[in-house]
Amino acid sequence: MTLSFRPELNSAEEVVSSLSTQNKSKVTDEEMRQAVRTLLIGLGEDPDREGLKDTPKRVVKALQFLTKGYHESLDELLNGAVFTENANEMVLIRDIDIFSSCEHHILPILGRAHVAYIPNGKVIGLSKIARICEMYARRLQVQERLTLQIADALQGLLQPQGVAVVVEASHMCMVMRGVQKPGSWTVTSAMRGVFAEDAKTREEFMNLVRHKANFH
Repeated sequence: MTLSFRPELNSAEEVVSSLSTQNKSKVTDEEMRQAVRTLLIGLGEDPDREGLKDTPKRVVKALQFLTKGYHESLDELLNGAVFTENANEMVLIRDIDIFSSCEHHILPILGRAHVAYIPNGKVIGLSKIARICEMYARRLQVQERLTLQIADALQGLLQPQGVAVVVEASHMCMVMRGVQKPGSWTVTSAMRGVFAEDAKTREEFMNLVRHKANFH
């Protein structure tokens, strides 16, 4: 079997997981709602009381929305928005809101992504960069993987001179439970091409990320 370029699959383990998942029978919404009912009972609640009667349906619907990135693809997302352009200077989109879910506890990851690339004959529609971030964020994630997936997607799609991604996020699994440390932020980065090889280019990117724009 030949596997086409799919940056959402970062490792052989993920490729195997993806292929095996295709062979599993689809779980119905009703089965998922019953699973939520079981959780409510396990927590000591009555899923039939007025306030919880529709909770299983709402939880399933919410989780399906929060993980809708599993059902999206780069081809559909891009819709041809890659263009030939004689440009070779850095393109940066900063402060892209990120809403994801921790795969260990299914609790929110809230933050922002800063994404830059240096074209090599091709550019991408600016909104598509935000959509790429959104697609990978709307899955069960760890921040390290999310950062790499965004960088590898742009690198594979555009073959640019370089790609740089920084993600800053607060993890509710650290804030609401466990060590309970509100205000803590996790920062991850992925550098490709000239951003990895040239310190000046990398420094320019980091300075632009740190600089706060002041529009009047």
